[in-house]
Amino acid sequence: MSHEKQSIPILEPYEDEYSARLARLDKLADFLDSRFIIPGTTIRFGWDGLIGLIPGIGDTLTLLPQLYFLYEALRAKVDLSTILKMAVNVLIDWAIGTIPVLGDIFDVAFKSNLRNAKLLAEAIRKKQAINISSEDSKL
Repeated sequence: MSHEKQSIPILEPYEDEYSARLARLDKLADFLDSRFIIPGTTIRFGWDGLIGLIPGIGDTLTLLPQLYFLYEALRAKVDLSTILKMAVNVLIDWAIGTIPVLGDIFDVAFKSNLRNAKLLAEAIRKKQAINISSEDSKL
């Protein structure tokens, strides 16, 4: 009896009409929230945190890419509760982010873009699962 390891075939990654969009949003969220690391720590931050350091307008400038996540959620026709959660994340990030120093620390910790990318991906996959199960029940 041979004790050789059997190789597991490498499967093609699952791709559908949303895959490219979700990958793009994931990259954007990473760019905005966790692109850089503070040396000697595990603390990650991105351009959202850096731009937020600009007094007075930094956090308002970062609203544009955050609103893009909401646009994509509307475009994907995800459920209203997901859109509301995403909007609350944006509002919290903006409101607290405008507070000097505390807001900058909060921006690095809260990571609203990564949260919203995850919420959107989960909502799309849930929507797809529901569509698949309703198609299966028709058979």
